[in-house]
Amino acid sequence: MKSHSSLRDGILLKRMASFSKGCHPIFLLLLPLLPLRAEVSMPYFFGDGMVLQQQTQAPIWGKAAPASHVVVSSSWDGYSYHAKADEQGRWQVKVQTPTAGGPYTVAITEEGQLSITFKEVYSGEVWLLGGQSNMEMPLQGYRDQPVYGSLQEIVHSAEYPIHWFKVHRHSTTTAVDTVKHSQWKKSAPDNAGDISAAGWFFAKQLSQTLKVPIGLIACNYGGSSVEAWMSPSRLQAYADVNVPGPGEAIPVVNRTPSTLFNGMLNPLIGYAIKGCLWYQGESNYQHPEQYTERFAAMVADWRTRWGQGDFPFYYAQIAPYDYRILKEAGYVNSAYLREAQRLAESTIPASGMIVLLDEGDSTCIHPGNKAAVGERFALLALAKTYGWSSKGLLSPKVKDVTFEGTQALIRFDEAPVGLSTFGKPLTGFELAGSDSLFHPATAVINKGGVVVTSTTVSQPVAVRYGFTDYLKGSLKGANGLPVSSFYHSPSIRLF
Repeated sequence: MKSHSSLRDGILLKRMASFSKGCHPIFLLLLPLLPLRAEVSMPYFFGDGMVLQQQTQAPIWGKAAPASHVVVSSSWDGYSYHAKADEQGRWQVKVQTPTAGGPYTVAITEEGQLSITFKEVYSGEVWLLGGQSNMEMPLQGYRDQPVYGSLQEIVHSAEYPIHWFKVHRHSTTTAVDTVKHSQWKKSAPDNAGDISAAGWFFAKQLSQTLKVPIGLIACNYGGSSVEAWMSPSRLQAYADVNVPGPGEAIPVVNRTPSTLFNGMLNPLIGYAIKGCLWYQGESNYQHPEQYTERFAAMVADWRTRWGQGDFPFYYAQIAPYDYRILKEAGYVNSAYLREAQRLAESTIPASGMIVLLDEGDSTCIHPGNKAAVGERFALLALAKTYGWSSKGLLSPKVKDVTFEGTQALIRFDEAPVGLSTFGKPLTGFELAGSDSLFHPATAVINKGGVVVTSTTVSQPVAVRYGFTDYLKGSLKGANGLPVSSFYHSPSIRLF
């Protein structure tokens, strides 16, 4: 059988030239008259070491000669799946994947010839990782920006059934159907330093808990905006967004609308996944009034294109950071973006948000405690996707706020055993009256809720918590998970 790499990297004329060495001259003269059959080609994310989503109809596709007969055979059940290539040579089958396990092989043949065999194939849980630099941040860290505890994680990385595939950066005005050359890797000390740190800690927790192989597909670009990950058709709804046409200039490679969707995400659409983890928002902090709706629109569009229904979409609220350090024009308090993200959860079905209000860094936009990020993602997935009881696994959420005289009374969901500051002062609360001016307030935990008062606001109509660029959020559930910053007022709109 031909090796996977030779089928991709070689071309037919080279193969025929090699075959012709030493042949009779008459045979060489007849070569141009022989039918030329295109070799089977497939996107790079189908390859040795890949993880297929378990117990599903997983699409597998590629290209072959137009009208040719393609057969995909799976070793776990010995079954063969048949397809006929269309006029452009495109073909697709859907294979029934088994329960978690492996290694297996998957063989592809065209008219009984030119077969590809993928080895070390596993069935498990596959998660897409999306966003910008905080999701992209590798386990080994960035220069002068470490990931806490990474050395031991890298040393022991081979102990876990974690496989990962990195989509290389590609910004383009034309949608492409394949990613740049890459390959699946099994976690090991010689490659684990390059894995998304947040993704690693998520996969590690999930593999330990579920006892299954985990596949991570990392599709990230540092500094990218949400608009860069949205399709051209979805962005047509926004008059202020200019989507460049094919061949037009790309002003900023990671923030130009639709360019990362075209070059990085579009090729992946259809690969069977369990869900998506998203960590992005820092590049949109100056326009929080737009974010909730655009983010929700992006998620809805991805789900429609994937054709898997409302697959789980879990995202990280951006961590506190002093954005004034950037000295950018149009500075906006980033707490407004955090609030836009908090509100998005109620508008996006099958979604969930992890809170990082206690894990920011005032001078570094890439906090080093990526274990907190990944493990909170894992808790969220266990609670909402894998059927574990949600009690005690999630951050408390504001249930309702009542204004009574001089007080604001706040009650919370997802706090089955109450709230705590774990010995730290409860700070970060503010109240405002009808003049919309906020003043520092005193907050006290009482019977699983919080009572907020201020000597300078006699009749509060608005309350907010953690509404600054940077703070160490001290209000947590008794499980240690932080409460999000929030704003509430029945009479004063935020956006």
